Amino acid sequence: MPFCRQRCYYCDFTSYADKYDRVARYIKCLKKEIVQYANENRIMSEHGLEPQYVINTIYIGGGTPSSINEEHIIDVLDTIKGNFKVKNNAEITIEVNPGTVDRDKLEAYKHCGINRLSIGLQAVQDEILKRIGRIHTYKEFKDTYYYARESGFDNINVDLMIDLPDQTIDDVKESVKEILSLKPEHISVYSLILEQNTKMYEMISSKIVSIAPDEIERQMYWYVKKTLEKHKYNHYEISNFALAGFESRHNMNCWNQQEYIGVGVSASSFMENKRYSNIQEIETYIDNIEKGAPNRNLILEETLVK
Repeated sequence: MPFCRQRCYYCDFTSYADKYDRVARYIKCLKKEIVQYANENRIMSEHGLEPQYVINTIYIGGGTPSSINEEHIIDVLDTIKGNFKVKNNAEITIEVNPGTVDRDKLEAYKHCGINRLSIGLQAVQDEILKRIGRIHTYKEFKDTYYYARESGFDNINVDLMIDLPDQTIDDVKESVKEILSLKPEHISVYSLILEQNTKMYEMISSKIVSIAPDEIERQMYWYVKKTLEKHKYNHYEISNFALAGFESRHNMNCWNQQEYIGVGVSASSFMENKRYSNIQEIETYIDNIEKGAPNRNLILEETLVK
């Protein structure tokens, strides 16, 4: 879902902070794309034409999917379930940002079958959060986390970032300590990557803020890795740590080169040994689908050689 209340200063993903008036049309087009994939991949069985693919993970990412009305999320999930075979124990994840959800919205997510949350935190210091363009405070994150637990979520990921502007290793240690005290099932840790055409790139280029030298960033990384592993979090892929049994099935499927279907602006797919992506421009994406030409949204990225 490419909608955000505010673009974080480090973000170069496809997201829009000024296009919420397109949400209804976008969701309608998203549903059409889902139905198209389902119809193009049916096989004949003794019961007639049936979906070819069995879905074992669904990942609703962004942007900030939690920033739009929960009824749209429910509508999209109903469309997937109505057109594909979805396993009863499928892992269904939605990305959530503090400041965009309340208890009622989280309960609605749980009721419609979402069973995993990925909550964006990044740091526990409010001054750092403000410095990187986050819209929430640490208290708002904790409120979101407790609401999620009260709503019945028992599989929660928390995002942490290191080497943020003017962040010290003591800041990182405090963030890790606070996150561990909450005992989430999964923790993702990302080092800041400076991307051109972001506000963060401009801030650092203009020396408004600074980031730590490489050796300090490595100290931050190794501290996080060793501390999380000490607390029984398995480092199962580059940025991800999980308690036993809570590794992200969605992530593992992608790493193991299992096929996946991506729908929506900038979404990626891997099918029949080919990698595809959708175009980034939301207006063009909507226009192509509304005019009955959804394949114009597809870009062939590469064909893998076996």
